[in-house]
Amino acid sequence: MSTPSADMAADNVLTQQAQDCARQLLTTCRRRGLTLSCAESLTAGLVTSTLADIPGASDVLRGGVVTYATDTKNSILGVDLGRLDTYSPVDPVVAQQMASGVRTLFSACLGLATTGVAGPGPSYGKPQGTVWIAAHLSSPNSEPITAHRELRLSGERSDIRWQSVIEVLNLALELLSQRALFIE
Repeated sequence: MSTPSADMAADNVLTQQAQDCARQLLTTCRRRGLTLSCAESLTAGLVTSTLADIPGASDVLRGGVVTYATDTKNSILGVDLGRLDTYSPVDPVVAQQMASGVRTLFSACLGLATTGVAGPGPSYGKPQGTVWIAAHLSSPNSEPITAHRELRLSGERSDIRWQSVIEVLNLALELLSQRALFIE
């Protein structure tokens, strides 16, 4: 069992890593004239907040939405209700549809999405730490492309949420550099 001071130190390291990734993503988007938006479930606004903490984020960040409840993924982002009912919100296609939906909702070039189980314990039959992230890019100069990835994270609830922030920001950077990994 960890101590409160050890937990704070770990949170500070993860927070700093997330801020570094956010800074890099905003710089890359700004250089390319791209805008972005975020759809978040298990991260509940941490991705959007981390981006907004960086000075000048308003040049790139169009907005974010927290769709924590399953039905809001459908009503706000247009995620297929049948998919949600059949596979749960912890699903690769749901993550992809969230990323595409938020991109459309905010008229952004790039949409990011997080969905999964932060814990404690399992949910929807999935173990704690099961996370799906996605990034959807659509710009006038290229065909739309979506990258997604399953994460199997460990740690406390806070650790899983911060690791998810870092991973989705990194996935977006990979997509922008055309080195994205598509995991089925």
